Amino acid sequence: MIKSHSVTKTMPRTTSTLTISVPPEMLDAIERVRKEEHRTRSELMREALRVYFSSRIPEDTPTAAELRAIRRGRAAIARGDYVTLDDIRDEMGTAPRRSGKKSA
Repeated sequence: MIKSHSVTKTMPRTTSTLTISVPPEMLDAIERVRKEEHRTRSELMREALRVYFSSRIPEDTPTAAELRAIRRGRAAIARGDYVTLDDIRDEMGTAPRRSGKKSA
């Protein structure tokens, strides 16, 4: 909150609050590391989550060739230069399969 000349303005939050439960032993470990590294609990938990997410959900960075291909593809779509799956099926004379009960 910023106070200026008797006017109070509220700044938008840039973070959200999360409450978690941990076993006492884990809290002891958090506190020990937090103190050793001179960090807040929030800083330590944010870092732990970043490490977890980076190992679970790897971020692939496209290569220069892939980026060029993406740009070419987007340009082709913008020009209307594409074929739909229905177009392909019509050309091949195939229709999507419909599920149904098998007759005995």
